[in-house]
Amino acid sequence: MARMTVKGLAAALGVSPATISNAYNRPDQLSAQLRERILATAEELGYPGPDAAGRTLRRGRADAVGVLLSERLSYAFSDPFAIEFLTGVSEIAEEHGISIVLMPLSSKTVSTGTGALSSNDTDGSDVTAVRHANIDALAMLSLPTDHPAAMVARARGIRLVTTDISRDPDSSWVAIDDFGAGVMVGEHLVALGHRDIAVLVETNQPAGSPVRRLDDADIDFLDYAARVAGLRKALAGEVMIISGGHNSTESGAAATSWLLDRDRIPTAIVGLSDVLALGALQVLASRGLSVPGEVSVCGFDDVSAADAARLTTVHQPIRDKGRHVGRLLVDPQSQPRQVLLPISLAVRATTGPAHESL
Repeated sequence: MARMTVKGLAAALGVSPATISNAYNRPDQLSAQLRERILATAEELGYPGPDAAGRTLRRGRADAVGVLLSERLSYAFSDPFAIEFLTGVSEIAEEHGISIVLMPLSSKTVSTGTGALSSNDTDGSDVTAVRHANIDALAMLSLPTDHPAAMVARARGIRLVTTDISRDPDSSWVAIDDFGAGVMVGEHLVALGHRDIAVLVETNQPAGSPVRRLDDADIDFLDYAARVAGLRKALAGEVMIISGGHNSTESGAAATSWLLDRDRIPTAIVGLSDVLALGALQVLASRGLSVPGEVSVCGFDDVSAADAARLTTVHQPIRDKGRHVGRLLVDPQSQPRQVLLPISLAVRATTGPAHESL
């Protein structure tokens, strides 16, 4: 059976296509009886309603905003930071009757034959979702403004909101001082006598991937890079950067196990997220190492599980961050367009004076 169209429905009812459109989009233009007859006939004949994409083009807006995830889609429903952040965004979207589109940024990579991975396009990112998304604005988390996804969005006229500080006066962002946060943690550890530090960072590799030692240039996310730079500024000793995969307790645990199997164990482990740090705590406990007696552990973000574990971490207002991002996404006139949120160091039970490296 051929798909029922607006013209076919109009012919069946003996009205104009404009009247059909008004029944869906401008009901105040019709009598209640006529609108009910149109909707009932539409249901009977299988007319699905106006085409959403066409309506968007005519109105000039989609009434939907996007959030670009650098992780897999399941991250949005499992990671405590993502859950709290997206809760804040959704609270604002609900107030304005706006939909949210979650768009995972998948990675397209090919083997080089040397064991390394390289991208088969600009940076390995598949930006198909951004290319076809029906949205008015896009939030990008911890990705540079010259990322392919950002370039596609700008070319399509989609407004961008980021979560990193930008010097561009026309940019829209909601951020914390990640560099200052790194300095804050580093100075805390230095004051406790720590000089031999290991830093756990995420990559887009699955949890359980072989643990890798990284250079600063290997850190893909702007917030993590800024935190490492801040740590380096405060710490005079060695900073070893390692990753066990994407942001998860499993990745933090894998990286910590790799550290403990070496000849020399650092006196402090810093997870660039609380999730990674919590994975470190699990492994240290399973190996019988006391925290902070033998190894101190710090995190970043202060998710609810961090408080429960008494983890020393940098506190940031996660849900408030999401709400600010939401306002900038749904309202192009919302002010201010650049928001720097406060941070503080929550010193708890997982950091203490340094002992000799084990």
